[in-house]
Formats: sequence, C-alpha cells, structure tokens
Amino acid sequence: MKFEYRFPDIGEGIHEGTIIKWMINVGDNINEGDSVAEVETDKVTTEIPSPRSGRVLELKAKAGDIIHVGDVFVVIDLSGEANAEEVSIVETREPVAEEETAGVVGEVIVSSEEIPPSTEDIVSTPKLDKKKKVLATPVARGLAKDLGVDINEVIGTGPGGRVMKEDIRNFKDSLAKAEAPKADATKVETPKFAAPKYEFEKPTFEFKEEVSGGESITRVPLSRIRKTIAEKMTQSRFTIPHTTAMDEIDISRLDDFRKKYKEVLKEEDISLTYLPFIVKATIVALKTFPEFNASLDEVNNELILKHFYHIGIATDTERGLMVPVARNADRKSIVELAKEIADITSRAKDNKVDLSELKGSSFSITNYGSIGGYYGIPIINYPESAILGLGRVVKKPIVRDDEIVIAKVLPVSLSYDHRTIDGASGARFLNLLRDLLMDPELLLLKS
Repeated sequence: MKFEYRFPDIGEGIHEGTIIKWMINVGDNINEGDSVAEVETDKVTTEIPSPRSGRVLELKAKAGDIIHVGDVFVVIDLSGEANAEEVSIVETREPVAEEETAGVVGEVIVSSEEIPPSTEDIVSTPKLDKKKKVLATPVARGLAKDLGVDINEVIGTGPGGRVMKEDIRNFKDSLAKAEAPKADATKVETPKFAAPKYEFEKPTFEFKEEVSGGESITRVPLSRIRKTIAEKMTQSRFTIPHTTAMDEIDISRLDDFRKKYKEVLKEEDISLTYLPFIVKATIVALKTFPEFNASLDEVNNELILKHFYHIGIATDTERGLMVPVARNADRKSIVELAKEIADITSRAKDNKVDLSELKGSSFSITNYGSIGGYYGIPIINYPESAILGLGRVVKKPIVRDDEIVIAKVLPVSLSYDHRTIDGASGARFLNLLRDLLMDPELLLLKS
C-alpha cells in the first residue's frame, strides 16, 4: 500500500522549507522515526523523520528544492502495515498544525497515532485502539519529563487532543499551587531540551559559473536563513531612522571583580564573562529609560512600553546571524545569566536551539568585539527600539584623577529609533550604563 508523506507543519509560522539533502534513497527500507531529509527553514536546519515504516518508492523533490507544508515529498510502500481504507484516510486528511514539532531540531514528528478523520465521503470508520497513547511530540514529552509531569494526566488542547507545551506548563503550575507550602522558592530549574547531535553540512546547491563582460563570476544561491536575515535587515534599516551614540567605558574595577570570582565559578563549570554584567547594567538602564525597551505601533501611532526584559543575544553561526533570547533576565542573578547565555548561544551555533527561543526579545545586544571588532554601528532588531553593540576590550591610557593610567576600556555603540528616542536620552542611557559598569558594587546594589 502506498503512503504519501506530506511535508508536516513544524510550527512557529513556518510554511515552507528548502531540502538541504536527502537521507534516504529510493528502494531503502526505513523505520518509523528514521530521518528522511534535512530541511532548512527561515530559522533553523532540521531533520524530518518518517511517520511510518516501509520501503521508499519515490522522492518527490531534489536537494535545493523548496517544499511547502502539505506537499507530498516522499512516497512509502507500507508493505501491509495498514488496510487500504486506513491508508486512504491518512493520505487525504489535511496536515495537522502542530506547534510542538518545531521545538527541537531533528525531532519533527507526524504522529502515527490514529486520529479520527472527517466522515465526509467515508462509509466505514477505522477502529481505534482501546488503549490509546497520548498524542504529543518528543519536545512535549521531553518538557514533561524535565518538569516531572506525567503526560498521561495532562489534557491536550491541540488538534486531535494533542498535548502542547503550554498544556504541560499549565498542569505543572496547577500542581505547584497545590503544593505551595512545600515549594522551594530558592531553586529555579530551566527545562533542558534534548536534540540529536550532528555536524552542520553546507547546502549542496549548485553554484553557477558565468562570464560577464569578459570576466568570470560565480552565482551562489542564498540560503533560506540568509534570505531571512537580508529581509529583516532591510526592513529595519528602511523602516527605522537609526541614530547611534558611542562611548568608551573604563571597566578596570569590573575586570578585577570578575577575575576575583572567575576561577571559583570555573570549578562549577561556569564561564564568567563580561556579558552577564553588561546585561544586568543594561536592564537597570532600560528600567530607568523605558522607551528603549519598547516598540512603535505604526498603525495606531502608539509606543508600546514593555514591562518584561527578554534580552536577545546576537550570535554568529555558520548559517548566519541568529538572536537567541534570555527571557526574564531581570529576575536572574549574574551567575544564572552566565549559564543561560552560554547555553543558548552554544545551542544556536550547533543548530539545536528551539524556534521559540529565537523570538520575543525586547532589547538586543551584539558583541562584535568577541571576533576582534572595536566600533560598529549595529542595526536594530526590528521591531525593537534599540540595540547595544560591544567592541573589543583593550588596554589603553586614560586620564583618571588627573593622572594618566593604563585601563581596561570597553567601547560601546547604542543604536536607537530616532522617531521615539531623542539624542539626549541616548546620551543619558550610555551615561548610566557607564556609571554601573565602572563600579560593579553599585551595579549589584541597583540590579
């Protein structure tokens, strides 16, 4: 029996992807869960697993082709796995929109559970197993395991009763409220999502060699992620009138403070960089000048001030710039931020970050100094109002207390939306940031 596997909805508003490479060939025998193709979306590259076991009859696309959600892209011979009527039902029903499938790279699953189909034009109805397993993706199951929740007790609100991440979190919250007296408020655990490890391979697209005006050129197709970056940068630059303020900050005392605890925390496998201190100082400045933690509603001509502090950390990856988000950074200690920033940026570089972790930032920081840059003019992460750029920390002579001394100096650049923020506010923001980073004790007191 033939089973036409349609490209699944992997959530987060993604409607199409580009096939990077096939991981199967016509004639191969595959098992349910085996990866069939590596697909690049607007955000990440992910492996698409098979929902059925059988023999591959046909591949409907080739590497480099764009595949849309709902398109048939693999035909599988089920070899008697199901009767013709059941296969027909699976083939004709519309793809189920599944928020969770985008949760972890390489774990996008179309459930093999039988879901009651529409009865239109169907006379008989397939029999459901009396003992039916809960419908949920590996992401949801992993989250339930991390939170200590029995997924079988959770009522799913997704399509076909599918258990979503939000269902699990709500269930966990209800349990926490019931056990409030026993709760340990000092311990905050962040769910860790598992994802298969694999090395990134460059797309196998064909480059085009041409001769133009007597000169040889090569046309290199843009990856889907690079196209998205280009669109976002264009949208930001041509929508927001940027202006940039720059300053140099003496962080000699901060450097001494960091060195004092760096080795102690290293024993706990925590790398204490300048960045978590800068994030904390930035949040104090954002609370003082809320127009920087905002976005402009151009339709209603309203400034939306955000009372949450989700800090995007611009990260250089092999696939291009990605901005994973440290959520509720104002509620975390410097040590907790150090751990979280190291985690999300390393997973972004390894293409193991959840799509939801790349959305919802209220303010962004880009650290071009980590690869040697000194000054830059960062482009705002639209629709945010501002972005902070960090240059390379260097030793240089400065005047301190009427004496020339050698200091550790951090160059910073603050780009902001000149429609809603005046130059004076930009200067005040940097002045406060400078005061906090020059005096780590004041920073701890205010954060």
